[in-house]
Amino acid sequence: MIAPTTDADFETMYEIINDAATAYEGVIPADRYHVPYMSPEELHGQIEDGVVFWGYRQDGELVGVMGIQDVADVTLIRHAYIRTAHRNKGIGGKLLSFLMERTSRPMLIGTWAAADWAVRFYERHGFTLVTPQEKDRLLGKYWKIPARQVETSVVLADPR
Repeated sequence: MIAPTTDADFETMYEIINDAATAYEGVIPADRYHVPYMSPEELHGQIEDGVVFWGYRQDGELVGVMGIQDVADVTLIRHAYIRTAHRNKGIGGKLLSFLMERTSRPMLIGTWAAADWAVRFYERHGFTLVTPQEKDRLLGKYWKIPARQVETSVVLADPR
């Protein structure tokens, strides 16, 4: 079942994000990976900045989260994480499809360039990589991330 997360889900969301982000260890640049990957303060900040998290529940347990954020004239997919024990079961695809149906605006996704599994996942769902120049422009316009993260990221766009 997919539903918006609530304040009561915050701790579980934090656990899911940091559990799933362990996949980045040794993959993304070492200066960008830390434990916890996302602090409670950072998660609160993302919510305050307008990221709306949706959760996937299996047998009543929250096992995956994905955020959506309207910024100017686009919609961003933000912070897509599935608990490690529940990966590769179609949960991410269900969340992404669900959120794609929620907007008619162009959608963008930013992820780590080295996270090839994430890039392939989004490409399987119809997103395409933008050029490096367009990536830099889009990350500067729609995201609030440090320059080092811009250097090491990619952006994918939907056909809209």
